[in-house]
Amino acid sequence: MNDLPSSSASPLRVAIIGGGPAGLMAAEVLASAGVPGLQVQVYDAMPSVGRKFLLAGKGGLNLTHSEAAAPFLSRYGERSAQLEPLLAAFGPAELRAWAQDLGVETFVGSSGRVFPKDMKAAPLLRSWLQRLRAAGVKFSMRHRWLGWAEDGALKFSSPAGEVTAQADAVVLALGGGSWARLGSDGAWVSLLAARGVAVAPLLPSNCGFDVGPEPHALATAEQGETRREFFKELIGTGPSQQPGWTEHFASRFAGQPFKSVAISFTDSQGRVFSRKGEFVATATGVEGSLIYAASSLLRDEIAAHGSATFMLDLLPDKSPEQVLVEVRHPRGSRSLSSHLKSRLTIEGIKAAMLHELLGKEAMNAPVQLAHAIKGLPVRVTAARPIDEAISSAGGVRFEALDANLKIVLPPGITPPVFCAGEMLDWEAPTGGYLLTACFASGRVAGQGVIRHFGL
Repeated sequence: MNDLPSSSASPLRVAIIGGGPAGLMAAEVLASAGVPGLQVQVYDAMPSVGRKFLLAGKGGLNLTHSEAAAPFLSRYGERSAQLEPLLAAFGPAELRAWAQDLGVETFVGSSGRVFPKDMKAAPLLRSWLQRLRAAGVKFSMRHRWLGWAEDGALKFSSPAGEVTAQADAVVLALGGGSWARLGSDGAWVSLLAARGVAVAPLLPSNCGFDVGPEPHALATAEQGETRREFFKELIGTGPSQQPGWTEHFASRFAGQPFKSVAISFTDSQGRVFSRKGEFVATATGVEGSLIYAASSLLRDEIAAHGSATFMLDLLPDKSPEQVLVEVRHPRGSRSLSSHLKSRLTIEGIKAAMLHELLGKEAMNAPVQLAHAIKGLPVRVTAARPIDEAISSAGGVRFEALDANLKIVLPPGITPPVFCAGEMLDWEAPTGGYLLTACFASGRVAGQGVIRHFGL
C-alpha cells in the first residue's frame, strides 16, 4: 500500500489528461470505485472531449470486433503479449456489455465488426458523459498540458493563461500523433523523454503510401529469378515513371476504388501478408482498408530498404490459367479494352492500372498481360505523413511501465503517472481493434491508481 495524501482530511486528487476513450474510461473506473472524497478531473486541450472518437463514428462507429480471442489478440502483432492481460479483462464482450449498460445496443456486421445499432458515436458519448458528470467527474476544457512545474504541479495553458494544478496521481491518455487538429499532436513525447521515460518514435499507422518511380520495379527476391527477369523486361517496355502516378491516371482515377482485388507482400524478414479486399487510388499513391491492413509491414520495409513492393491481383477469384485462357481468346475486331471487359470484367480503374504500369508492347503480349493481371508489382516509397494517418505506432514503451501501466522507469517520478490509450507503444489495424485496446488500457490505468493507493 502506498501513502495517501499527507492529511487524512485531504481528498485524493487524480488528474486525467486527455479526454478520449482511454482517459474517459480511466475516469469512469475511478469515479465508480466508491472511494470517499476522491476527486477526478479530466483535462483536454480541445473545446470538448472525444473529438477523434466522434470522427471515427462519422461513417459508422466500429466499436470492436466479434472474432475469437486468439485471432483478435494476434491483430496487435509484436505487442500482443503486453495487451493480452488488458484485453482478457476487458475485451469485445465486455465492451459490448458496457455499451449496452449505457443504453446503446450493438450488432455484428457481415464482416464481423461490431457497431452501435444506430451506427453513431454521438449518442454513446453523450450518455457516457452524463454518467461521468453524475458520478462527480469534473472537466477542464481548453487546457493543454505543458509538463510539470518545479514543485511537481501540472502546468497547463488555458484561456486564462498558464495555470497549475496539484494532483496525487496522474493518468496520461494523450493519444498518438495522428489528426493533430483533433488534439492528438504528440507534443507529450518531448515532455516524457525529458524525464527519461523511454518513448518509441511515433510513426504513421493505418496510413496511405506514395508510389515511387517505376511502380512495376523488380519483384522481391522470394518471388524467384524467373519472376524478376520477367519484370526486368517489362520495365524496358513500360512508360517512364516519375514519383507518383502519371498526370493522366491521377486526374482521372484519384479517389476511385479497386474493388474485389487482393494484395500480397513478403518483407525482407519473411513476414507475409495476403488478403482480399478493397483500396483506393490517391493522387500520389494508394490508401484504404486493404492498404491499411498491410501498412505496418510496408512502412517498416520502406524504413529498412527505401521502398516496398506489393503484388496486386486484379482478379483473385480466377486462377492464372483461367486468366491466360481468356486473354488469349480470339478477339477479332474488338479492341483490347473491350476484350478485357467482356472476357474478364476488367475495366475502369483496373484497366487503367494495367495501362499505367505496362507499356503498349506488354499490353499486347498475352502471357505478359495475364501475368500482370494476377500479380502486378506496385512499388511504394513513402508512407503518408503521420497527421493523415488513422492512427500511429510508437509511444511509451511497455518496458517503462508496470502491470498497472504506471511509469516505473526511470524510478521516482512523482506524483505517480499512469499511461493509457494510443500513446502506448502498440498498433493495430482498423476493425475495432484500436478502440478496444484504448478502452481496455484506460480501465487498467484507472484500476492502477486505485491499487497504487491501496483503496
